[in-house]
Amino acid sequence: MTDPRLTLGFVRNRLDRHSAEQPEEAVPPFDAAEARLVLICGERLVLRGGTALIESADARGALDGVSERIFLGHRDGRPVFAATAPAEAAEGFAGPETRTLDLRAIATEAAVEADELGLLAVAKSMLDWHARHGFCAKCGTATVSRAGGFRRECPNCAAHHFPRVDPVVIMLVRRGNACLLGRGPHFRPHMFSCLAGFLEPGETIEDAVRREVYEETRIRVGAVDYRTSQPWPFPSSLMLGCVAEALDEAIVTDPTELEDARWFDRAAVTAMLEARHPEGILAPPPMAIANFLMREFVAGET
Repeated sequence: MTDPRLTLGFVRNRLDRHSAEQPEEAVPPFDAAEARLVLICGERLVLRGGTALIESADARGALDGVSERIFLGHRDGRPVFAATAPAEAAEGFAGPETRTLDLRAIATEAAVEADELGLLAVAKSMLDWHARHGFCAKCGTATVSRAGGFRRECPNCAAHHFPRVDPVVIMLVRRGNACLLGRGPHFRPHMFSCLAGFLEPGETIEDAVRREVYEETRIRVGAVDYRTSQPWPFPSSLMLGCVAEALDEAIVTDPTELEDARWFDRAAVTAMLEARHPEGILAPPPMAIANFLMREFVAGET
């Protein structure tokens, strides 16, 4: 099977990451001549010449009044920062070689190099975390950014807070020569995908797979095998791709979770992947981990 890193979005990254363990003096000045910046205006990233890594000096006007600037680390020996600006700041980057796109569109269109896409996932996840965690979860006091943005500290109770990642299981459930796929109410029209759900506290990956499949379809699951993972920065998840063996066949969907769920044989899944299914049913795009699991199933490797 093709290496999943060749097709999955957000998994390749040449960033030499900064961390909360490094001293404050390891953070270079934001206005360093060689510094580069990932700038998100509202939900749209600024792209220039096929890259979202722009010169920090080119964004000074857009960053007036912006308080959150995160030092991500180094790439190719140059410091890389991330910052957010109001959505209207994107207007200042209009030009023949400049445009703005949201991160999903950048990934789907392969608008930047694959190993830059992983860096953008770090930037978006970190900025989203800061936007949501400005106050201490222990005492409610406004926190301050430290370690270049890899930690927030409470000046009142001295608690330290660190960026979080939410693990999500995503599973291709199979029974014989068929696999179970579903579609949620929020999916784009005609698309079916693998079932998925968040891990809960104190739960193993295997138990999360079994619980989520049963909750959504009343299908019991036996053996579970881990396949691969993918960062998913919406806002900050880690998708854990698995293959699971179904013990039942009758599907009973929970309408609050799924709009539809069906068993598909390999021929039908192949048609979905190739956008020629007679009902117009589509698979997720190649950059998504569900597409990888479906291609493995078609190839007989799961």
